[in-house]
Amino acid sequence: MPQLGSQLKRLRHRRQLTVRAVAARSGVSHATISLIERDKTSPSVDTLSAMLDALGTTLVSFFNDLQVLEPGSPFYKDEDLVEIGDEESISYRMLGMNHPNRHILMMRETYRVGADTGGAFSHNAQEAGFVLKGQVEITIGADVSVLGPGDGYYFDSQSPHRFRNVGSEEAEIISAVSPPTY
Repeated sequence: MPQLGSQLKRLRHRRQLTVRAVAARSGVSHATISLIERDKTSPSVDTLSAMLDALGTTLVSFFNDLQVLEPGSPFYKDEDLVEIGDEESISYRMLGMNHPNRHILMMRETYRVGADTGGAFSHNAQEAGFVLKGQVEITIGADVSVLGPGDGYYFDSQSPHRFRNVGSEEAEIISAVSPPTY
């Protein structure tokens, strides 16, 4: 998570305001603002909101504009992929977990023989993927299809969906979810 203080200070300087002026407008003491801007303390949501109001912006805009100054490496070795599944049945190896400002969830999914995501679930995103190995039955709403190597899918994740390995070998999928709301 990027440090908020330097971003707040940059925003204050862009508005050509002093610490005392922001303090007077926000009701937050100038000493507290100084500590926050130097990343010596973290603001509560209420304090941050009051400061942002005084600077003429909102929490949503502030966090949308927040950029990490030092981007992470664009390259990831296999050991850098973060496991977000259970590995016993279904392994979800995530690419770019620590990448700043990540807007896509990219995964290598491995389904053991008989593995099943269980009841259909949904979330606010879009999903796409390719089956690399094995046979995967994918249910999207009322539609069901068994996909094999080279086959792909693309759907609105708000439709209830389910994945199941129906083959006799491990199945592997490369998938993407955007925004990253798995």
